[in-house]
Amino acid sequence: MGTKGREIVGMDVEKLIEALNKALADEWLAYYQYWLGAKIVEGPMRGAVAAELEEHANDELRHAGMLVDRIIQLGGTPILKPEDWYNMTNCGYEAPEDPYVRPVLEQNIKGEQCAIEVYKKILEMSHADPITHHMIVEILEDEVEHEEDLETLLRDMELMKKREL
Repeated sequence: MGTKGREIVGMDVEKLIEALNKALADEWLAYYQYWLGAKIVEGPMRGAVAAELEEHANDELRHAGMLVDRIIQLGGTPILKPEDWYNMTNCGYEAPEDPYVRPVLEQNIKGEQCAIEVYKKILEMSHADPITHHMIVEILEDEVEHEEDLETLLRDMELMKKREL
């Protein structure tokens, strides 16, 4: 990063890079959880749920790319080894061992809620860095939308179930 570019960050760059790397670990794990869930999900509304999970997986992969680019711009090194994702993650990874739609949706809702909290904290810490701040706002908007999408699918399933009774 250039001298002026570093100056406008207005905060501890190493602390910011660490927070972005932790978010990067979360994004990779979320990507895999969504991608795998889309492949194995079964039950009512399977097609709609799989399509939504696939779309979210693509968004998480895009977020990972955004984070890597910013980490490099800040003069940092993104996480280089996948095994480090577990050591750095904020949100962890919950394997979709029960492929039924409800638990898969619930796991991913929980992950999105964690991501929202993580990005809210990075947003607060990055207010003096307009470039990172703008990027985090964009990612946070996606995470909030993901939570809403998944909760809507879960509500739709519950309504279908009630109408069948």
